[in-house]
Amino acid sequence: MSRLKIACATVNQTPLDWTGNLKNITSAIAEAKEKKIELLCFPELAITGYGSEDLYLSYWYPQKAVKQLQQVIPLCENITVAIGLPVRIQQHVYNCMAIIENAELKAFVAKQFMAIDGVHYEFRWFTPWEAHQIISFDFFGTSIPLGDLIFEKNDVRYGFEICEDAWRGDVRPGFRLKDRKMDVIFNPSASHFAMGKSIQREELVKNSSTLLNATYFYINLLGNEAGKMIFDGEMLVAKSGELLLKNKLLSYQDYQIVSFDFDKGRENYPTVKSIHNKNQEFVQAASLGLFDYLRKSKSRGFVLSLSGGADSASIAILVAEMVKRGIAELGIEEFLKKINLSFVPKTDNPAKEIVHELLSTAYQASDNSSYATFQSAKGLADSIGAKFYNWEIADEVKSYTEKIENALGRKLTWEKDDLALQNIQARSRSPIIWMLANINNALLLTTSNRSEGDVGYTTMDGDTSGSIAPIAGVDKAFILQWLRWAETELGQTGLRHVNALQPSAELRPTDNHQTDEDDLMPYSIILEIEKLAIRDRRSPMDVFLILKEELDIKQNLLKEYIKKFFRLWSRNQWKRERIAPSFHLDEFSVDPKTWYRFPILSGGYEEELKELDSL
Repeated sequence: MSRLKIACATVNQTPLDWTGNLKNITSAIAEAKEKKIELLCFPELAITGYGSEDLYLSYWYPQKAVKQLQQVIPLCENITVAIGLPVRIQQHVYNCMAIIENAELKAFVAKQFMAIDGVHYEFRWFTPWEAHQIISFDFFGTSIPLGDLIFEKNDVRYGFEICEDAWRGDVRPGFRLKDRKMDVIFNPSASHFAMGKSIQREELVKNSSTLLNATYFYINLLGNEAGKMIFDGEMLVAKSGELLLKNKLLSYQDYQIVSFDFDKGRENYPTVKSIHNKNQEFVQAASLGLFDYLRKSKSRGFVLSLSGGADSASIAILVAEMVKRGIAELGIEEFLKKINLSFVPKTDNPAKEIVHELLSTAYQASDNSSYATFQSAKGLADSIGAKFYNWEIADEVKSYTEKIENALGRKLTWEKDDLALQNIQARSRSPIIWMLANINNALLLTTSNRSEGDVGYTTMDGDTSGSIAPIAGVDKAFILQWLRWAETELGQTGLRHVNALQPSAELRPTDNHQTDEDDLMPYSIILEIEKLAIRDRRSPMDVFLILKEELDIKQNLLKEYIKKFFRLWSRNQWKRERIAPSFHLDEFSVDPKTWYRFPILSGGYEEELKELDSL
């Protein structure tokens, strides 16, 4: 004995989709049994999906999850299955792994530490379990142990650290598992995707295998579960500090299974090496996020106001990549079935045909729009196959402007009414593009990026209008370099005109030569200030003292940039509160609903910014 055929299973779940979630689980178990797997581990909260939010606080929701578990148990003959779900005991809800062996529920293991940083609010829903504590849980009349438990199969001892448990340094449960002589430790997780995060996980898994003297298994959830967080379905195995297994991330499949033949007496296994590319991770995650959002919202496609600039272009490319990657992994028939599209491609370029069915774009020209951006937008739409419409909004802008002029009894001028005259153009575009989205029963894609969110460089109810904001979680500097990468590395040649343009809102008269960075500051500077001020939560003085050493820029100009950032940040929190739901894609976010909360009304750092002048 001392050998065990182990498998990890990731699943793409959806809150309240009891039938679909159970199907994914049962299909994975059936495949595992066909492969003669002896021990199968799912991620945490796999029965309900992690993103169930305040549903966990109800009485009925955890109870129904336990009833779903009841349906899983009979399917587990001749296999051991560990699967995550919420368990309510009186007033408290616990995040648990249920262990089923040979169609019999053996025990529940409860999570001991809750994630409470960034996008996580687990203390709102779950109670941490106390180390060493074990109680008896009434499972439909049968007494089942629940708590801090370990297990054994084929002379292989195994235990669990559930997601956050493993990130708690010297107090992590893994050290107690080491003292109990575990051969295998599982980490079933619901760890949100962020660019570069896979590197951190690999280090955790490799280091854990050494520190805890065990073969360490990591199993993550998959897909865009509930709208914002995307899970990459990562599965890792490490022993003695070496990575032995890593799967393909961000799959379009409903579930994935990877197996590992564990041998207690074996010292050396073949190792694997992974490649990490932030640009590739971004397109994979955002494309999968759009795919799941489309099918789970039961929408019929996407609509996009395509300006010819970088932001809308990046979103158009993400839709095209969603189609290309989806049919490459699922095949045309299965991909179309998943998005509920009745369509038979007729050419040798099915991806382009499908994009034409899914994505409608529109160039909405004002008097200040240029031929260069029109050419850029049309060329890009044609290159990926999207429908392309083109109309003027001059009459609408004129109508609104004249009504206000009549009411005020004066003419509006650019010298006196600059902001209003800019914003009315963006707002005039919103009703008509929404109308197209409504007619198509489609999702309207919003083009806001994170840098615009920082400083409010966006028109509320104008370019912020939409159902989902795919790139609101990433900065503009990243988008600009990613587009250049996508043109060459992804073969998206339609980006040639986009990448030749300097970013501009094109809202002032053309002789003004308006550019985004003239209105604000260089996007690279915004990013450096943002990382220190928002990610690291530094004061304006700290930001200045750090950046004056790191950036080749005059100190007085740097001070002005820092003042501008903090002032614009403070006055535009109300806009961030109203931006359309966005994907969490980077290490941090400015989304107040998931990552960074800030008061809508505040003193605006007045005292802190005055301190800069004293230097």
